[in-house]
Amino acid sequence: MEIIVCIKQVPDSASVKIDPETNTLMRQGVPAIVNPFDMHALEAALQLKEIHGGTITVVTMGPPQATEALRECVALGADKGVLVSDRAFGGSDTLATSYTLASAVRKLGKYDLIICGMQAIDGDTAQVGPSMAEQLEIAQLTFVSKVEINGDTVTVQREQDECYEVVEAKLPLLMTVVRSINDPRFPNVKGIMKAKKAKFDEFGLADLDVDETRLGLKGSPTKVSKIFSPPKRSDTVVIKKDTAKEAVAELITRLKDAKIV
Repeated sequence: MEIIVCIKQVPDSASVKIDPETNTLMRQGVPAIVNPFDMHALEAALQLKEIHGGTITVVTMGPPQATEALRECVALGADKGVLVSDRAFGGSDTLATSYTLASAVRKLGKYDLIICGMQAIDGDTAQVGPSMAEQLEIAQLTFVSKVEINGDTVTVQREQDECYEVVEAKLPLLMTVVRSINDPRFPNVKGIMKAKKAKFDEFGLADLDVDETRLGLKGSPTKVSKIFSPPKRSDTVVIKKDTAKEAVAELITRLKDAKIV
């Protein structure tokens, strides 16, 4: 089975700050990590490979330093990595990103399954995976929390707000996974040593069959006019009591005094 896993290197959300002058994320000096949802996508691929055999290729779009994210995935068990990187791709929104990644997947050739994390923690749109499937004209299964493959039939459990939905589809297809699908593994010494020596293919503008008007900023219909941190509230009241019962009683009294209840 040929599996492609799409990952993204993102700023560690615990360290992200917003520049008050430019209203943009301050990335300089902020540590980068593999998007957590994508780690679950890789683990799902590794488990499927253990059952069905095959090859896992990890693809990421980003600057040259994103190779470190690929290296981390190889340490965990991925076979190959591809960096999609070019200045022409800079500033891409989700539509331009999915178009570029889909073009990279076409260049890779044959595949059975593409796995993506449900969403990236720096954008939280959950749009790139489904949009890639549309670009590639293949089926998509989203919010997957369990997967089984029998021949060319994929059966998944989709996580909904109040229930689970069981769906079947035929390969090839793309699926996005939720955190509850698995617990990502840790790298072993053998994997770390392999990753240190790993070399990765790189696809730039000249390597892809693309329409340049659909790339980067000029190919991105979504424009961010402003981004800001919510104002800090100074009127917060902390209720400290010896027991929960006393704290609840105090809270109710305050709410009644404020005519909220």
